[in-house]
Amino acid sequence: MTDRISVREAGHGTPLVLLHAFPLSSRMWRDQLDELPGADGSGARVLAVDLRGFGGTELGEDEPSLDLLADDVALLLDRAGIERAVVGGLSMGGYVAMALARRHPDRLSGLLLADTKATADTDQARANRERIAAAVLARDSVRLLVDEQVPSPLLGATSVQERPRLAERVQAMVEEASPEAVAWAQRAMASRPDSLDVLAEVRVPALVVVGEEDAITPPGDAEAMAAVLPDVVLTVLPAVGHLSAIESPDAFNWAVRGLLARVEGE
Repeated sequence: MTDRISVREAGHGTPLVLLHAFPLSSRMWRDQLDELPGADGSGARVLAVDLRGFGGTELGEDEPSLDLLADDVALLLDRAGIERAVVGGLSMGGYVAMALARRHPDRLSGLLLADTKATADTDQARANRERIAAAVLARDSVRLLVDEQVPSPLLGATSVQERPRLAERVQAMVEEASPEAVAWAQRAMASRPDSLDVLAEVRVPALVVVGEEDAITPPGDAEAMAAVLPDVVLTVLPAVGHLSAIESPDAFNWAVRGLLARVEGE
């Protein structure tokens, strides 16, 4: 366990925990923190978490594991006095949300999986993660990630063309990550299991969101998750890439409000 979990919070409605993408931080959820609680704050109680090593949460000494991050989220809920929450993650955050569904299913009132996938890494993907982990540590720099992932494939082609400022915002967040956290997270993601069987057992309302132009976890991955979730809405956002919550916050938030309404109607 990590002693201190950094979290940004807004609103006082249905609890909604948001887990960020790799290698960003809770700062990526700025538009969700601003908009989802609504004008009077009752729309949602949004808690945007810094996963360990990112933002204000220390990395600690534990071996890399997404299960640890899921346990951190459960601990955060305990400390916040929240019995059950809608838990949502984008990309790596989605992997953590699925680990939470495996380890702490009773803490979920709803599940949001955005631009992520339930299948384990291929051997090639694992090898690439280790390449990145070793390189950032050897160079003591995350410049490799900026060079290889910003603006694409993290952002969709339309966003790169029409919203160039987004690339600057994403690059700034990537550059804040430490080499140690980047390496730890890559190795944690490389060892994650297939989670399709976990999703088949989810008994709460679920939302799967994916950008039509997502080149990292394309719509086919979203469709595979939606195919096994018992109570799911699949939303494909047009002209949007991997970072859908940043690239098209209005459309993303509209979809999440729909999930919150389904959870509240349970």
